[in-house]
Amino acid sequence: MKIGLGLYRESLTPGNFRFARQAGATHIVAHLTNYFRGRDPSLSAGSETEGWGDCSTDELWSYEDFAGLVKTVRDNGLEIAAIENFSPRFWSDVLLGGPDRPAQIEGLKRLVRDAGRAGIPCIGYNFSIAGVWGWSRGPFARGEAMSVGLDLAAIDPDLPVPDGVVWNMRYRAGRPNAEPVKVSTDELWQRLGVFLREIVPVAEEADVVMAAHPDDPPAEALRGAARLVNRPEKYDRLMDMVDSPSNGLELCLGSLQEMPDTDDIYEHVRRFARRQRIGYIHFRNVRGKVPNYHETFVDDGDIDMAEIVRILRDENYDGVIIPDHTPEMSCDAPWHAGKAFALGYMRALVQNAAALGPSRTANSTSTQRQGS
Repeated sequence: MKIGLGLYRESLTPGNFRFARQAGATHIVAHLTNYFRGRDPSLSAGSETEGWGDCSTDELWSYEDFAGLVKTVRDNGLEIAAIENFSPRFWSDVLLGGPDRPAQIEGLKRLVRDAGRAGIPCIGYNFSIAGVWGWSRGPFARGEAMSVGLDLAAIDPDLPVPDGVVWNMRYRAGRPNAEPVKVSTDELWQRLGVFLREIVPVAEEADVVMAAHPDDPPAEALRGAARLVNRPEKYDRLMDMVDSPSNGLELCLGSLQEMPDTDDIYEHVRRFARRQRIGYIHFRNVRGKVPNYHETFVDDGDIDMAEIVRILRDENYDGVIIPDHTPEMSCDAPWHAGKAFALGYMRALVQNAAALGPSRTANSTSTQRQGS
């Protein structure tokens, strides 16, 4: 296992690359879409009408963009593990089933080819209309550390998505009197199928893994749109739609644990690791489930993170794990301090993986193997 750090666009700086190395990371997951702005970003759900901001002027990323990023990261003693998330402007009609979908699909194919040619091995994406929405910020973590959480009873989950917004960002100006977006489960899966059948063969040729993030929050629906991967078994459905090593998972442990019907996250993680389709892992902990949960320090939630590392060790997972949504610590650099705590905890687990003892879920898995 390799330790990585996710950096948002304005955080891709020499100082943060040094910070990553100092904390023991060897890899970077880069966000090129400019949300969570600032070099020391604070997580939020964004505004109700504009979400995380305006991406309407974004230009499709090119080979030069990717090659420059790879070189910069390597010059700073690190490697790129993945690009995380497309700009909504690049695929708004792919998500919405709109008239520009064919042209946007062709643009995404070019983007994937350019990423592979530049040496980027993985692209994480979240196939969602509402995106990450519904959070609130508060002193939810240990010691009243600032974190994020969901309380569906405290929000209007049916609040319509504003026209011109998808994936919680504005991709074009709104039109007056536009009809609110409504998307059923069948429609969303049909649109995903179009995307996967077009993009995965290109990703295979480019030696790139397309890694799907589960829904966050994993509600049944938000803002008039169904959610896609809001149960662990739906990850299997996604992988089976196009059976390819390039059709993989951006495995977010926190999102899996938040799912209301996830009684045993450990067997799901083992199954996904055994399929060898994990692009990379968000090593995140939470307390509670939909409709009410909050995000915690990595050592303080409902998931036994040492057991996760035992499972990954046993299944020979050699990919990247990164901290995600870490609570902010009370100091002059709250984001950095939270990340440093998470990275130190993760590095200790990984360095001592062989000494963590047997997995406590290994026996049940062995029994399943013998009976299959």
